[in-house]
Amino acid sequence: MTAGTTRVDVALGARGYPILIGPGLRARVGTLIREALPKARRAFVVTDTRVAALYQNDLTTGLERADVAWTLHAVPAGEASKSFAHLEALLEAMLGFGIERGTPVIALGGGVVGDLAGFAAAVALRGVPLVQIPTTLLSQVDSSVGGKTAINSRHGKNLIGAFHQPQLVLADTETLNTLPRRELLAGYAETAKYGLIGDAPFWDWLEAHGAALLDGDPALRAEAIAISCRAKAAVVAADEREAGQRALLNLGHTFGHALEAETGYGPDLLHGEGVSIGMVMAFDLSHRLGLCAGPDVERVRRHFEAVGLPVRPDPSRAWNIDRLLAHMAKDKKVEDGRVTFVVADGIGHAHVKRDVPMETVRNTLAAVVG
Repeated sequence: MTAGTTRVDVALGARGYPILIGPGLRARVGTLIREALPKARRAFVVTDTRVAALYQNDLTTGLERADVAWTLHAVPAGEASKSFAHLEALLEAMLGFGIERGTPVIALGGGVVGDLAGFAAAVALRGVPLVQIPTTLLSQVDSSVGGKTAINSRHGKNLIGAFHQPQLVLADTETLNTLPRRELLAGYAETAKYGLIGDAPFWDWLEAHGAALLDGDPALRAEAIAISCRAKAAVVAADEREAGQRALLNLGHTFGHALEAETGYGPDLLHGEGVSIGMVMAFDLSHRLGLCAGPDVERVRRHFEAVGLPVRPDPSRAWNIDRLLAHMAKDKKVEDGRVTFVVADGIGHAHVKRDVPMETVRNTLAAVVG
């Protein structure tokens, strides 16, 4: 491991894997893949059109230096690529390339590419190796780690997918330098989540350093990614299939996914923006349930506003509470017809609650969209 690179291990026994965090990793991908997968001689790269223009040459040159043959499949940038149509086209391209069970699929991009490529890797030939190279803050701190892969349905977000752990995750911190501010902020919401669910000192750290992190401090960015990945790795190792504590990682997501569904998963609301709004609403719901003190709710809202994240849905849009509740009813965490929520007793103290009165949820929504 070179200087400036941090390693975090996901402890899943024989299926465990390293997360490497640092600058310039994309150019070393061939060597690093050959270390993780010594028999790999060919690779299938999945990216999107925007990332390809920025980093395709670095990646493919790194593969060629290690004598790894490659082909590349690019999908349009954006959430709409997590669809049956794009999955089918990707799988046909992989099979046309002659992918074998030892051929790694390399996901170069953000959460959309990682989810789509990961799901394709899970089902092609009943499973082929996956290497995640996340290029956004959101994917580096969250979606590239843990093996969740999925596409969207008209019925909801991430409802069709599989658990498929990668063999290797390379979080190249230099790729954040080309990330639009809005997408950087969306990833910051998922970073802040780790402080809210179980690490109050990390939340304190973000309140002190979040602005500098967002403004480009490379050391702060690397530290935040490493802290987030250690937290995610610990949760995944303890609960790989989301039977218990891994559900805590969905703080704010039940609200956020409903907002995303109502906006059609388009550019009007990024996933991280929905999560930001959703986490504020989750803390407000917790306060209404008598679990969380009002000052903690305001502290979350105030910090997100200070860094530039949205804390309420677009007021210029006509929101229908019944439709939002209907979206929630299709959430993956619904059990016996009841919507499951992640709530908090305070910053750093989240838990799952399965008996939330829907009238209280309605009142929480009405406070911001009613």
